[in-house]
Amino acid sequence: MNMAPALAVHQPSGIHILADFYGIAPAFLSDQTSIQTVLLHSAEVANANIVMSHFHSFGIGLGITGVVMLEESHISIHTWPEYGFAALDIFMCGQADGQRALQALQDAFLPLSTRIHTRSRGCENATLNTIMNNSITSTL
Repeated sequence: MNMAPALAVHQPSGIHILADFYGIAPAFLSDQTSIQTVLLHSAEVANANIVMSHFHSFGIGLGITGVVMLEESHISIHTWPEYGFAALDIFMCGQADGQRALQALQDAFLPLSTRIHTRSRGCENATLNTIMNNSITSTL
């Protein structure tokens, strides 16, 4: 009998970090290769498992958008070199450590200032039945 290896099962919960970085060198924010390298490195530092990544440049001297898909969720970015600004989104569950990813990103981007929002997502120790039969509405 051919049996595939078991996949790790994660609780439907995690940490979601929204990070705004200000005062970053415009040349760095328009360098697709550097941005991709930094985001992949931040995923590795967080002990996340990379599924794939995709990045897009809007042109020479313009912004970058990209995502690193993880087994534990994702890290994404959108940059505005003309404003020295980057918006990052880090969502991780399981054993991956979103705070370690955030620190690696701050160390690489060297922002003059930041605005960070961290939220717990999902539900600890939930059963599928509980999740499917209840709904919660909230605004940030």
